[in-house]
Amino acid sequence: MRLLTASLFALGLALPASAQTCGGNWGSFINGLKAEAMQRGHSQATVDAFFSGAQQSGAVLKADRAQGVFQKDFIEFSRMLISQNRMQAGAQKWRQYRSTFDRIQQQYGISPGVLLAFWAFETDYGGFQGNFNTRDALVTLAHDCRRPELFRPQVLSAIRLFEKGDFDPQATTGAWAGEIGMVQMLPGDILENGVDGDGDGHVSLKTSAPDALMSGAKMLSGLGWRPNEPWLQEIVVPQNLDWSQTGLKTRKTAAEWQSMGVQARSGQMLRPDLPASIILPMGRKGPAFLAYPNFNVYFEWNQSFTYVLTAAYFGTRLEGAPVYNAGNPDPGLSGPQIKQLQQKLQARGYDVGGADGILGEKSREAVQDIQQKLGLPADAWPTQGLLNQL
Repeated sequence: MRLLTASLFALGLALPASAQTCGGNWGSFINGLKAEAMQRGHSQATVDAFFSGAQQSGAVLKADRAQGVFQKDFIEFSRMLISQNRMQAGAQKWRQYRSTFDRIQQQYGISPGVLLAFWAFETDYGGFQGNFNTRDALVTLAHDCRRPELFRPQVLSAIRLFEKGDFDPQATTGAWAGEIGMVQMLPGDILENGVDGDGDGHVSLKTSAPDALMSGAKMLSGLGWRPNEPWLQEIVVPQNLDWSQTGLKTRKTAAEWQSMGVQARSGQMLRPDLPASIILPMGRKGPAFLAYPNFNVYFEWNQSFTYVLTAAYFGTRLEGAPVYNAGNPDPGLSGPQIKQLQQKLQARGYDVGGADGILGEKSREAVQDIQQKLGLPADAWPTQGLLNQL
């Protein structure tokens, strides 16, 4: 899970005057964290025990700088993540934890496929939860000056978990960015959304599937999941569609899209009355999906467009949807070419969220706008032809 909670400053919580916000001498930075923790009411003994042996992790910083997997396009990425083994394992886990999924459906209105997909992608159903020391990962990223406002609160949340007996600073391991357990939740999110799903008196996201699944469901609910509504559906789009109307910024009811010639690829529109957006992850010649309101909640879990769409699609597959029609999309751009494109768009005043070589939603919106201005089909899919024109 890549959800990162609000910064310390947004919460209106002041730092001690002596505390460094990031960077500088490691020992001094740790002392600043200790001072802040004690200011928040933690004892000296608790704070000393938590930070004992804390080390800066070069491996964490390397992982933070190298997220090239998100430069893959939707077809490549989804085929990499969705295997027959994961499909079969998902069906088996659904049977094994049916009572938990039934509770989730009843309490939160979230379908099993949604959580099964996250569980599969984050940790292969709990099999690979990460071997980074969680405390060291969080402190390292809080010290690093790239995103300290996101990670410093997580260190303080981990201290609270430690005090509750649900975190061992020496032994707790997880992902490089500090997420813990089968569905990879950050300490602050565990404090807010942790559920004792198996009734043993503790929230153990590393070892208890009911705890992890119930906690993930509570978190999705808190992020705005609309109970018992769909999230994604594959569609067939007419070739004369106004492509500038596609993308997450435009919403029409599924019935309105249908009146414009859009059809469900299999069966009927799931909810003709709901507002929805058309997503063309690889342009007008590739796969096509209708994204209902719940799709937007995925971005609160992970902000990568490709990951979000793949997770949402896999959730539908686990619940019986067919393999998507890949179509015959125009060849896309490589990571360096996307970065070049983003730089050209920035030079024209577009906010693309940074020139990182990843085709995110802001970049797609900028591409769609410039396509319109150049008289090209505005399907938000950048090609070599567009790059050449720019």
